[in-house]
Amino acid sequence: MPRHARIVAAGFPLHAILRGIDRSAIFFDDADYRALLGMLVERAAAESVWVHAYVLMTNHLHLLMTPATDRGPSLLMKGLGQRYVQYINRTYRRTGTLFEGRFRSSVIEADSYLLACQRYIELNPVRAHMVQAPGDYPWSSYRCNALGVGDPVVVPHSIYCALAEGEEARRARYLSLFADEIPEGDLTAIRDATNGGFALGSERFQRQIASMVGRRTWPGKSGRPRKEAPDDDQLKLPI
Repeated sequence: MPRHARIVAAGFPLHAILRGIDRSAIFFDDADYRALLGMLVERAAAESVWVHAYVLMTNHLHLLMTPATDRGPSLLMKGLGQRYVQYINRTYRRTGTLFEGRFRSSVIEADSYLLACQRYIELNPVRAHMVQAPGDYPWSSYRCNALGVGDPVVVPHSIYCALAEGEEARRARYLSLFADEIPEGDLTAIRDATNGGFALGSERFQRQIASMVGRRTWPGKSGRPRKEAPDDDQLKLPI
């Protein structure tokens, strides 16, 4: 069965996940995390992709980014994966692949979900019980976005910048968002959209992205489609 083309729209945020094959480790030493971040800075600049948030976990990584072109995310992830696998194989004298097939992703409606997705990413180590607070984990964008630690990877999104005037007030406002848990409904929506490769946002947003990419951007109904259904139904949201 042919794979659907990835849903990507230039200028719209994209949440991406890249996992190790069979959920195996992809980082083995602190130097590996630093190496990947250096590669990410280079590839993001080369492909005109702005990274707003990230986390590097033991066996996977998350990125929240906005591409200038539709091909930007795929080129970024391809180049990053190839260079990092070469580095790992050379460093640890191994051969073969490191990552599972395609990275998973979803286009994000910035007004509704960008900050929730950003916090979802930066809270990953806490949910995994690796640390008690997001600031205790060194391999994420949290220290930059919430604490003001310089990070060459991070380019703030306009939604984040609009939290307050001035960097200190902005960070304080962003930090205050972590006092409340992300609603369970938002967590489920983020996971389902990313794992399924769908757009995450309002009905209006989904229709907008569908018209741009020329196909449905939300989950379809299970089961075999009815033969008499017209083609236009593929671009109608379920009631």
